[in-house]
Amino acid sequence: MSEKKKKANNNQINIEIKEDVATGTYSNLVVINHSPTEFIFDFITMMPGFSKAKVGSRVILAPQHAKKLLKILTKNIANFENQNGSIEVVDMKKVPLDFGGPKAQA
Repeated sequence: MSEKKKKANNNQINIEIKEDVATGTYSNLVVINHSPTEFIFDFITMMPGFSKAKVGSRVILAPQHAKKLLKILTKNIANFENQNGSIEVVDMKKVPLDFGGPKAQA
């Protein structure tokens, strides 16, 4: 095998995903904290009518990786908006915690 092909093979990553992870976790809120050595992303699901929310997933990144995430997310949002139009951001201060829907009943 040529040296060029060996280098190309070394740059590829074989990524596997478990079935339970492949289905994903829905989140409509993220809380981000940081220390000098890491960024902590808590992805949360808030249900309308409930005052309690649960963290569905926590992702911890080194500052360098958090900055890479910001860069690639910015690029992907721009690509999305070019294809689908502008994403409207709702001012969460104007949205009640129950999302304006009916109150939960047991």
